[in-house]
Amino acid sequence: MVLLTVKHVIADFVLQTSWMAIGKDQRTGWFLPLLAHCGVHFAVALAVILAVAPRFWFVALIDFAIHITVDRCKGLVASRLGVTQENQHPWFWTLIGVDQALHHLTDFGLSIFMAAN
Repeated sequence: MVLLTVKHVIADFVLQTSWMAIGKDQRTGWFLPLLAHCGVHFAVALAVILAVAPRFWFVALIDFAIHITVDRCKGLVASRLGVTQENQHPWFWTLIGVDQALHHLTDFGLSIFMAAN
């Protein structure tokens, strides 16, 4: 769990560019920034998993699929309802919090899966 949390911090904050962060939530042109962002998550997750438990390499694919789904849903809400920091929308930080909670629950679930197997 700790390693997947570190992976998340690195991929979601350290390695995420403004192009990714802003672009993935746009009404149009969101696909490449979202794919790049989730590709970073995949690469970091794969590196961490291969270093500690290589037989679970496929968990990086599961993490990628869940991350891209969660971030696209957040992007849809942000772009359709105008939930942006620029708009000072009252739901902006709630949306970020829900997004992060879902990612942490994903890490928790994947950790449990790997520990149980």
